[in-house]
Amino acid sequence: MKAMVLERPGEPLRERALPVPAPSAGQVRVRVAACGVCRTDLHVVDGDLPGLPTRVVPGHQIVGVVDAVGPGIDDLEPGTRVGVPWLGWTCGTCRHCRRGRENLCAEARFTGYQIDGGFAEFAAADARYCFPMPEGLPEVQAAPLLCAGLIGYRSLSMTGDAERLGLYGFGAAAHIVAQVARHQGRRVFAFTRAADHEAQDFARSLGAEWSGDALGPAPEPLDAAIIFAPVGELVPAALRAVEPGGVVVCAGIHMSDIPSFPYRILWEERVVRSVANLTRRDGEEFLALAPQIPVRTEVETFPLAEANEALTRLRSGRVRGAAVLVVG
Repeated sequence: MKAMVLERPGEPLRERALPVPAPSAGQVRVRVAACGVCRTDLHVVDGDLPGLPTRVVPGHQIVGVVDAVGPGIDDLEPGTRVGVPWLGWTCGTCRHCRRGRENLCAEARFTGYQIDGGFAEFAAADARYCFPMPEGLPEVQAAPLLCAGLIGYRSLSMTGDAERLGLYGFGAAAHIVAQVARHQGRRVFAFTRAADHEAQDFARSLGAEWSGDALGPAPEPLDAAIIFAPVGELVPAALRAVEPGGVVVCAGIHMSDIPSFPYRILWEERVVRSVANLTRRDGEEFLALAPQIPVRTEVETFPLAEANEALTRLRSGRVRGAAVLVVG
């Protein structure tokens, strides 16, 4: 099969011919139709995350069709359309897994990082972490739901009943979360780089009532903020924007260092928390909700062979909505 392979962090992906994977016990093989390109893929490719294997196929927003099943699989059949997310395997027996918090499993392995992912024509995946995909949504539009959508949904749930919601960084995740938040009756405020007028216009087109400079003051006090941009200096900025009792949610797997800040902007029961990965319950809830809203993803597509171009455009902030590789 054709695959785009990371052979050395910091270098471009290489197009290689790899053996088609055979599903082992508990796995299915997915014929990949589309795979989203995520900021976490950038962190993998750039070597920001520890413990990279010597060679890996990135990509963790996979949509495709099951074409083979391994031993022990009786609930997924060939021909089933599925999505494969970032969280690719957990032990199932630790304290966190037993409590339905498998996103915190210390033995967890991740698609496109420690498990070969979807920048390829086929991928083998743990059947427990293959989600049936909503009907009627094309694969290209569905792919961003598997990470941008799921992590955004989990981040939104961490804000409780916040009415005035700030979104810091308006890319793939925020453009989905904004739609969910507006569906729930929340007010959305979008914070971007000061000169990024295109992103600000995009946010307003999706229901944000205000958009402006992420490092500037908010137009009014917020109840909560979600930080999608991997920029540590946004944490103090968001703390200054939320009112007493407000929460700031850091949604990325990687972020630059948070600078020191005065205690007074944390005081009055403000909260800073992070989101780690996703749970299967998140996937089931969000993928049931998305078609009801309905969530409409805006995507830029690239052929599999142009994965490096997609990563370059994402790195420079030149993708409106989400980037997706068209594979099958």
